Amino acid sequence: MRHHTELLSDPLPVEPLAVASRWQDEAWKAAQQPNPNAMVVATVDPEGQPSARVVLCKSIVPTPGYLVFFTNYQSRKGRQLTQNPRAAAVIHWDALHRQVRVEGPVVKAPEADSDAYFASRAWQSRLGAWASQQSEPIGSRDELQAAVVAAAKRFGTPVPDAPVDSLSANLDAPAASTVDVPRPPHWGGFRIWAESVELWVEGAGRIHDRARWTRTLKKQADGTFDVGPWKSTRLQP
Repeated sequence: MRHHTELLSDPLPVEPLAVASRWQDEAWKAAQQPNPNAMVVATVDPEGQPSARVVLCKSIVPTPGYLVFFTNYQSRKGRQLTQNPRAAAVIHWDALHRQVRVEGPVVKAPEADSDAYFASRAWQSRLGAWASQQSEPIGSRDELQAAVVAAAKRFGTPVPDAPVDSLSANLDAPAASTVDVPRPPHWGGFRIWAESVELWVEGAGRIHDRARWTRTLKKQADGTFDVGPWKSTRLQP
């Protein structure tokens, strides 16, 4: 099998997130993994204890430079990002021999953005956002299912994945497409503003091609950042 031979350009690209965005598009087109936008996000609690989990990167915005994901604001990661609003993220495309790392401050996405994305989700996912108190303990799977049934009754939807002959409520429920399930106030987007970006390309003999970009960010009153120019350097693998 011929070895992968891609390299980062020389001189290095001026805008690293433009490269990351292109890589993301190419990963979608290649369709070599179920979720090419899978992204590990690491956070830290007030005691300095780190935790990491996989989320879906819904957007890479090269200018002004941030990543977007959505979650329950009351989840463990949501609480940690409220307490310590910084994160590190990794997107790895194993089949394409590429990786992106981003670190920086985190702010909530505008409510209009969260409303728009929530409305685009399948009704089952919208219902689940109301039924699940993400990261909180629960006594049994039956209790969780009862919460789903209660949410379905509240919004007049069918119960997801329930046989119609086992839950009579499903028989009288209107079509889900006609039901409005609004965004919960505790659910929405986060933006990870890139203070540093690292691009990595696999190389022969583990002599990978690797570079890092850094810039200064100054937070503005509206929650955005005034961004400085990128400074780049190659790194040894």
